Amino acid sequence: MAQTLNLTITADVLTPAELSADEARVWQAAQAATDYAYAPYSHFHVGAALLLDDDSIAWNTNQENAAYPSGLCAERTVLFGLNGQQPARAVKLMAVAARPQGGEFVAVTSCGACRQVMVEAESRQATPIPLLLPGPNGTIWRFRSLADLLPFQFMSDVLPARG
Repeated sequence: MAQTLNLTITADVLTPAELSADEARVWQAAQAATDYAYAPYSHFHVGAALLLDDDSIAWNTNQENAAYPSGLCAERTVLFGLNGQQPARAVKLMAVAARPQGGEFVAVTSCGACRQVMVEAESRQATPIPLLLPGPNGTIWRFRSLADLLPFQFMSDVLPARG
């Protein structure tokens, strides 16, 4: 007999004024990063920022390329850059912001490829990474864990052992 699986994902819906001081810093860094996006084809500017365990902030942007799909999303550029430059650093918080070129910030969620990279980064550090995403009407969605965006994760434990 078929069974039904119900999933529940919880996100806090906040206004910018309701963010903690650290959340506001990371949120503002993600928004500011959009100014540096290289998006000459989509004209859609995305910034991602990380609050690190030393209270510094790392950020990066989407990077497009005429040879699609050679570009990369902001979420992956910031996480790959951190892992390549400071692999021992833990991430305390992540924020993503997006806007059309010259426009206002819009509600957006991370693509599937980014969600996979995000959840693996969280798994590597073995502690949840809260996430701030832009919601509708100027709200901010706060997720308790990156894994909330990808409840069915593909992880290395399913890969064959290598000897």
